[in-house]
Amino acid sequence: MAGGSGTRLWPLSRKDRPKQALPLISERTMFQISVDRLAGLIPPERVYVVTNAQMAELFKEQEPQIPSRNYVIEPFAKDSGPAAALGMAHIAHDDPDATIAILTADHHIGDEEGFRRALLAAQEAALGGAIVTLGITPSYAATGFGYIERGDLTTTANTLKVYRALSFREKPSAEIAKEWVASGTYSWNAGMFILTAKTGLGEFARQQPEFAAAIAEVQRAVGAPAYASALAHAWEIAPRKSMDYAIMEHAQNIAVIPVDIGWSDIGNWASLLEVRASDVNGNVIIGDHLGKDNQGTLIHGGNRLVVTIGLQNLVVVDTADALFIAPVDRVHEVKQMVDELKARNRGEVL
Repeated sequence: MAGGSGTRLWPLSRKDRPKQALPLISERTMFQISVDRLAGLIPPERVYVVTNAQMAELFKEQEPQIPSRNYVIEPFAKDSGPAAALGMAHIAHDDPDATIAILTADHHIGDEEGFRRALLAAQEAALGGAIVTLGITPSYAATGFGYIERGDLTTTANTLKVYRALSFREKPSAEIAKEWVASGTYSWNAGMFILTAKTGLGEFARQQPEFAAAIAEVQRAVGAPAYASALAHAWEIAPRKSMDYAIMEHAQNIAVIPVDIGWSDIGNWASLLEVRASDVNGNVIIGDHLGKDNQGTLIHGGNRLVVTIGLQNLVVVDTADALFIAPVDRVHEVKQMVDELKARNRGEVL
């Protein structure tokens, strides 16, 4: 899934080039890295990309080895539930017996070998009829992520433990997050799901029957003249729901595999201070920069020299038409500023 807007990484992330299309971690874009980490496990011809028409053209340039027909175009964004169903319909049209990994194009995973090992383990469990989610072992009591509560151990797959998932919990308060992390039975919900096409589409049919019937028509029409009208109808009635709300919270057979794979959703600028290499003073410098006595600061330069003195725990992002500066612990508020720019009709910088 590669259709997000990435507003929390403004001013670098824009509507025509959101974070998944940007080289935030290395010279490769987030989308390219997401494809690269599947190498040896899922070949390009079996990678399907759900996105919008504008982004699809950009991604085709970045990853030309993925067949053009594998780019699945949403008419407009309706959250991850409909996007996942649409992608599964296309895959099921090509291979009704496929096992599918629903992944995102804008996350960082430090331990790529561990990630691939977890996908193979999840495939084993999915072939037994479960919807499997990879639960991220919490490194702190985060309030910005949903959580997965696990129950009894059900099996071991590819050396990894597979548990029954008891519940999906929404973003908690700080106090509750501490309790959950201390219990040792909760994982962060990273939104990665592994399931067979039959199981996934079957859950949509059970829980979202009207939409599922429309998606079944889309599946039958892939590659045919009736596809456009079938998709338009399906999208008209599609519930604007995340995958969690659409089917996961009430799915009949859910498993969770806890993993510690160096995961980050790169949700805001502070994330880069955690995942990119820093200097001896904890600074992450990207671009042309000259500095003195800076500590714990992220500098992301544009096409000109950035000079800083004595900055502590700040984020500075310089682009051709906008400059963003904020304390590290307040960078999440950039979304509010983007909303304000929209209200002021400043579309030229969005």
